[in-house]
Amino acid sequence: MEKSFEEAMAFRHACKVFDEGKKISDEDITYILEAGRKSPSSFGMEAWKFLVITNEELKAKLRPACWDQVQVTSCSHLVIVLAGIDSVKPESGLPEARFKRRDMPQEKLDFYLGLYAKHLEETLSSDDNIYAWTAKQTAIAAANMMTSAAIKGIDSCPIEGYDKKDVEEILGLDTTKFQLALVLPFGYRLNEQPAQLRLSLDEVVEYIK
Repeated sequence: MEKSFEEAMAFRHACKVFDEGKKISDEDITYILEAGRKSPSSFGMEAWKFLVITNEELKAKLRPACWDQVQVTSCSHLVIVLAGIDSVKPESGLPEARFKRRDMPQEKLDFYLGLYAKHLEETLSSDDNIYAWTAKQTAIAAANMMTSAAIKGIDSCPIEGYDKKDVEEILGLDTTKFQLALVLPFGYRLNEQPAQLRLSLDEVVEYIK
């Protein structure tokens, strides 16, 4: 039975150990990945890619590069969230292709391409700057995937504890095109969820009138 959004938010936690005997169905993992695919991105560039790993040997190879965290091997599906690099560069032609999906006249297309290049001049000046921009956006997609998983009663654990270069080398990534942003295991919890600890609403929200 699916959970409401509020129930899903209470259910979700950083699951540290998954039940290796339980596997996510193809239907449910597609539901989760669709939440990532449909997430918002700056200028609509969708500068991300999601690698889905179920191969146990590959997961075992990745685990030492992820600070030997058991989630990497005990999960059902290991999603590697990548941040786009080359795809956001005007010279790649992909930003133009993204804008063209809106079926706009050439004059308007040229305006948006110029605005894009000018507004992001500093951001697009190096691969390091691009990564800082696109990796930040992948957090939106990752959050949506984790919440959608929780709606289905599926657990997750966002992992930033990894050796970036080692993971990228193991996966054979062309880092001029994509770089590692997040390691995101999905599966079913083995242990009970600990108490959810959060600051009160008054401590994190301030109304400005």
